[in-house]
Amino acid sequence: MKLFAFALRPFDELRYLEGLSRELGFEFGWTAEYPTLENAHLASGADMLSIITNPMTPELLNRYHELGIRAIATRSIGYDHIDVEHARSLGMRLAHAAYPPEGVADYTIMLMLMALRRAKFVFRQAAAQDFGLEGKLGRSLASCTVGVVGTGAIGSCVIRELTGFGCRILACDPYPRDDVRNLAEYVELDELLARADIVTLHAPGLSENRHMIGAGELAGMKTGAILVNAARGMLVDTAALVNVIESGHLGGAALDTIEHESNLYYRDASREVLPNRDRAVLMALPNVIVSPHMAFYTAEDVEHMVRSTTEALLAFSRGEDTPYEVRKG
Repeated sequence: MKLFAFALRPFDELRYLEGLSRELGFEFGWTAEYPTLENAHLASGADMLSIITNPMTPELLNRYHELGIRAIATRSIGYDHIDVEHARSLGMRLAHAAYPPEGVADYTIMLMLMALRRAKFVFRQAAAQDFGLEGKLGRSLASCTVGVVGTGAIGSCVIRELTGFGCRILACDPYPRDDVRNLAEYVELDELLARADIVTLHAPGLSENRHMIGAGELAGMKTGAILVNAARGMLVDTAALVNVIESGHLGGAALDTIEHESNLYYRDASREVLPNRDRAVLMALPNVIVSPHMAFYTAEDVEHMVRSTTEALLAFSRGEDTPYEVRKG
């Protein structure tokens, strides 16, 4: 079996893939380039493809299939950037990454604390030598009610970590967990939005969850509440979020992911005019924190992402099943 990796980062991912190649005995090629029709030929001679969160369109999938690619693994938990139905129609098997939830959970709580303490405004003013206190009054997390939407691996980990802060915790999920019931109160989404001072999203990026937080849900949030999203950008109607923050109804937002971010992050775009107006508006607001989808980015999680996807591709090459296989469209 030969594996080819697109958009492989030489400063962190490469050493893990090299180690796995020696440990598990497979050949691989790689490039730091993002996958496109123009560079698809780089995967010639490979059977398996490793990618990140770049769009896998029908045209691109067709080209890889012509080259002999029979399986693709994305080094991310989410896989909404892949046209799953079309890949399956070509007979391709798909896998996604798995990694410990603590890294994203830690980052999520960091975003909560930064938003509560107005960190963006404080740091911006300090850089301009404004060391006054006016406009910088924060809140204690212990005084807040936190609503966690989605109690899978990451959402439930956020809840476990929040228990140490002494805050009240609400949870919402169509599949409640017994271990979470001991730590949080399960309620319907509308009630969670109305009661929570902080709403943090941890739902999967499935088509039915697109804009689960839209204009109506945002209007139903508590006045002055904070929205945190370290899950998937498509969960939130970004234009509606801009409107509700500009209106003053929400106290702010902390976003590690936004809509239409494919091909935007994980590169130096400092000299470009980026075609995402909602992001530009959010970046300009003093009460909105935007980070480049990096809640996952710890040494532990990167290693797990490379290992889990590589092991999945090797299992596919042997005709075996893997727990990392994409089973939902």
